[in-house]
Amino acid sequence: MRQPATPSTSDRTNSRQRGQVEGVKAECRGRPRSEESEEAILAATLQLLTQRPLRDISMEEIARRAGVGKATIYKWWPSKAYLALDAFLRSLNRRVPTFDTGSVRTDIQEQLRSVITLYKNPAGHILGQFVAEAQIDKEFAALFRERFLKPRREAVGVIFDRGVERGEIDQDLDRELVLDLIYGPAIYRMMAGHAPLDRKVADSIVSTLFDGVRSKSTVMVDCRQETRRKRGGTRGK
Repeated sequence: MRQPATPSTSDRTNSRQRGQVEGVKAECRGRPRSEESEEAILAATLQLLTQRPLRDISMEEIARRAGVGKATIYKWWPSKAYLALDAFLRSLNRRVPTFDTGSVRTDIQEQLRSVITLYKNPAGHILGQFVAEAQIDKEFAALFRERFLKPRREAVGVIFDRGVERGEIDQDLDRELVLDLIYGPAIYRMMAGHAPLDRKVADSIVSTLFDGVRSKSTVMVDCRQETRRKRGGTRGK
């Protein structure tokens, strides 16, 4: 009786390789579905954040609106706070603008204008919720500072340091306090809503700020230039 052929080593190797290829194909086919679920979760979270405060949103509601199971959400995000902040940051431009026009005053003015533009659009409403949430949730506050505030303060810090190197800003000033003075008025107006928040406000903040932060040498140069200008005008008369 004829015995069935025993697969050779090369046949077994080829079979194993085919199985690996099929496994990779199956994995690749599955990835888009995971990405679709992730995007649906982020979109649902962002939509809910425009409608009510974070504390009033549940994971169950997010899952229902996204069309996924709650376990799927917890597979990618450990808590509602992480998910909400991730959804918010995904909706923003990931790269924080850092201007370099050759003038620290103009750089900060342009940066502050871009910040105010953010505060005035729907994302500003969500940001206001996060600021409020940070007052009652220490874990969320730490996350918010690390993922949202820190990169933005670092971007302005780069501008500030350039100003010090160029002699445009007094090197003895408290760097962190100056950054607070740049952002503080805009955030306060966004939260309180007691006064306008627009490009003119950005210009006024920068003008007021730079009367105090300019280095003494820059002030002296400006004074000498102003004196020479006035003398030239007198001679012309």
